[in-house]
Amino acid sequence: MENQLHYLEMSELSQLMRSGEISPVEVTQAQLARIGQLDGSLNSYAWVAAEQALAQARQAEAELARGQWRGPLHGVPVGVKDLFWTKDMPTTAGTTIYRDYMAPQDATVVQRLKDAGAIILGKLRMTEGAFAIHHPDLPAPANPWGAEHWAGASSSGSGVATAAGLCYGALGTDTGGSIRFPSAANNLTGIKPTWGRVSRHGAFELAASLDHVGTMARSARDALALLSVVAGHDPKDPTSLPGAAPAASGIDDSLVGLRVGVDESWLSDGVDPAIQRGLQQIMAFIEEGGGVLHSVRMPDTRAVSTSWEKHCGVQTAVAHAATYPARAAEYGPALSRLIDGGLELTGLEYQRILLDAQRFTGEVDALLDQVDLVLAPVQPYAAPTYEQLAGLALDPEANRRLIQFTSPFNVSGHPCLSLPCGFTQAGLPLGAQFIGKKGSEALLCRAGMAVQRVSDWHKQHPPGI
Repeated sequence: MENQLHYLEMSELSQLMRSGEISPVEVTQAQLARIGQLDGSLNSYAWVAAEQALAQARQAEAELARGQWRGPLHGVPVGVKDLFWTKDMPTTAGTTIYRDYMAPQDATVVQRLKDAGAIILGKLRMTEGAFAIHHPDLPAPANPWGAEHWAGASSSGSGVATAAGLCYGALGTDTGGSIRFPSAANNLTGIKPTWGRVSRHGAFELAASLDHVGTMARSARDALALLSVVAGHDPKDPTSLPGAAPAASGIDDSLVGLRVGVDESWLSDGVDPAIQRGLQQIMAFIEEGGGVLHSVRMPDTRAVSTSWEKHCGVQTAVAHAATYPARAAEYGPALSRLIDGGLELTGLEYQRILLDAQRFTGEVDALLDQVDLVLAPVQPYAAPTYEQLAGLALDPEANRRLIQFTSPFNVSGHPCLSLPCGFTQAGLPLGAQFIGKKGSEALLCRAGMAVQRVSDWHKQHPPGI
């Protein structure tokens, strides 16, 4: 068990700790040792909080020994993307400007993890300001499936650490695909919830109306277990939705009766054949499991994906007004370009973008009145090499195609579940996603759990790690 301890699912680990077969201290020590062994080359952690984590583990161990069980995350080591405030370690948001910033309090999601008894191992690296590229003066996480390939953005460290067994799950954020891209690149399951389902209090903004706080793990069940702890209304965030968090327990991992929409032309529009085969296999699982496939027509995503960067840029300029352009020389080129584009946009141009967003949102709402979920890829191809990625920045249409399946649902606020759907011939992971009605995170995870009950893609781990 020691050799595979780091790849246990949270639910398995939780049962072992609750029964006393293994202790939170042993697990945390093993995780810290593994980070020390592997993260020098993977660069997934910006900050490792060894002393704090061991103190939390000792507290969890004592509580479990007294029969005091806080829930399925009690004693489970997790990581936190480095844009969430943590009062006991720095929060840099992937920047150099904030390299020494110490927040006055924990972000709401961090406090909720601590209240659930989770062990916070540390802060996970991310792209600068949660946009596309890492700051040139900071190391970028290495994809454990192939270091020359993209690890996803912006929750790159969250993806790498979870995939490599350096934490059991992680918090991320998604503004244009930043949970789903690293989930696909690292063979993980990620939830971009409904906008407002999870509090953004204590999270550095990229674009307030597009930012979604979510979770990443090695299975749909684990991703939902994390979400069920951090979601729910927060008085500190007036935009957070009312109502309780989605329940992780008691979900029937069945596809029976689920109506899943499929737009064959959309799914095949420039999509690599290997991903199309993965989607076809998921469709087969759905029908074999008692679900029903419905042919649908997805609303046109071209306008919202084409304008996504401008939409984001205006809001990013607002978020960075205190430091940009005053400290522009300390910014990397990608984030500078994004903010400059936002500053140059006219009010009329931005209003047209907002009207397109409203139209698209209404059309997706109408489509999801006909079906429960819609199936889609995460991106048209497996994680590109960094050389290929550099070329995308020079080609607006190629960049739009990369985000055409993700960014529209940041604009509309609909929840998405990213999950593995196979591998390329070279062994790189591939990702699919389910898109659901607002508030349907539990249903999305039900579908994901059902697919993962009859497949083993999510059980594959990076070779040699």
